[in-house]
Amino acid sequence: MKLKQIVILSGLLLAAAAQAEVRASQAWARFTVPGMNSGGVFMQLENGSPADALIGGSSPVAESVEIHEHVMAGGNMRMQAMPQGLPLPTNTRTELKPGSYHVMLIGLKQPLTAGSRFPLTLKFRHAPEQTVQVEVKSPSDEAGGGQHHHHHHHTH
Repeated sequence: MKLKQIVILSGLLLAAAAQAEVRASQAWARFTVPGMNSGGVFMQLENGSPADALIGGSSPVAESVEIHEHVMAGGNMRMQAMPQGLPLPTNTRTELKPGSYHVMLIGLKQPLTAGSRFPLTLKFRHAPEQTVQVEVKSPSDEAGGGQHHHHHHHTH
């Protein structure tokens, strides 16, 4: 094999390896009402590559994007940021869902209206950034139909 062929083949193999990174699917957000300055995004993350972490993101609909979790503190459920990110072990599926891990949109520039869509770029510790389309749902559209109230004790 000539050197040029080896270089091209190596590049193709690296590109194929990069495709086996973290895959995001079924991204959705709850609608928000005027005056709400934050919103949650939920999705499935499948990691077929070495251990990684979801560490942040960006979206044109919000000033900033953080990874959050719900924790029990003093008998109350509250949200808190995960500055180290959400661990994504090798060969696992992680569900971001209401009452658990989620992507937090902070400083919404306008309300999220049911039926609309917006882009969200996810940032990982190792995998390349990935942009997903997020569908905004009304409570009646949500799978599971659980009631959720936006009265959280929020810490940063």
